[in-house]
Amino acid sequence: MDKFRMIFQFLQSNQESFMNGICGIMALASAQMYSAFDFNCPCLPHYNLAYGLGILLVPPFILFLLGFVLNNNVSMLAEEWRRPRGQRGKDPAVLRYMFCSVAQRAMIAPVVWVSVTLLDGKCITCAFCTSVPMETLGNASHPNLSQGELKKVLARIPCKDIYDGWQIIDNEVAIRYLRCISQALGWCFVLLMTMLAFLVRSLRPCFTQAAFLKSRYWSHYIDIERKLFDETCAEHARIFAKVCIQQFFEGMSTDLGAARCQQPRKAPADAGEATEKLLGITDQGTMNTALKSWHRCKPPLHLHPPALPSSNGWAGEEQPPPPMPRREMAAYYSRV
Repeated sequence: MDKFRMIFQFLQSNQESFMNGICGIMALASAQMYSAFDFNCPCLPHYNLAYGLGILLVPPFILFLLGFVLNNNVSMLAEEWRRPRGQRGKDPAVLRYMFCSVAQRAMIAPVVWVSVTLLDGKCITCAFCTSVPMETLGNASHPNLSQGELKKVLARIPCKDIYDGWQIIDNEVAIRYLRCISQALGWCFVLLMTMLAFLVRSLRPCFTQAAFLKSRYWSHYIDIERKLFDETCAEHARIFAKVCIQQFFEGMSTDLGAARCQQPRKAPADAGEATEKLLGITDQGTMNTALKSWHRCKPPLHLHPPALPSSNGWAGEEQPPPPMPRREMAAYYSRV
């Protein structure tokens, strides 16, 4: 159990590196999933487009949602966005920074899927095989086929085993044409994503760096505050349960001792120390009130130094000067 606790604490302390590793694994998994996926175009005019674009766009959307689900900062972002304002205001810049940080990691796997799919070319070939330019690549003046029948023939281009329109357009020519367009789109997409990532990394420090540092600082603060609050609640719950169990067994021993006419055992020495660590919250109602107060009106982010008491009052208050001795007072009035 201690080993699992150490692993969990290590993952919490290295959460950013861990999330980057998870995103990298999801990207590799998306590429492996596509290579293992059995792509079967329906080869029907009304289904090819839906099937091809569905394979191109639906899995990236699912991977994007999985990237949000696996990121622990999503719950923190939703909690900060939905919490009541209370005594602490909400900064939209901090929320935008948190959302952008989560979205950047979640987009890695979808970008890899779209890039691999476009470079492979099967989806584009299936989706747009009925849009092949017949004037350039085939025989558009075939007298025995109507426009609907021509669409049916073109829809069978990705399926070589059932294609029977060799007299209209060569199957390999159409596939090469569509795959060339798909790979060109794939490389353009990779270049666009690379340039976008480069611009975000290189041009971001050129703008309001102070606002960026402020947003990053307070986003880290919210994350650390949440972790410390959970750890403090867990420690308080452990001590509270320990004191309750100790008091239960002390009461049982007292009752048994009274029944047997024996002296009850003394309470353990650490019971008082544990009670002090409860910080005055020693019942269920008070704890529920404290938790509701933390959610509804978090304390403002302003630290007050503790005031030290003195003999005449508090150290922070302005004190009157001490009285002047009589000898010095007489010398003062003689000079005046």
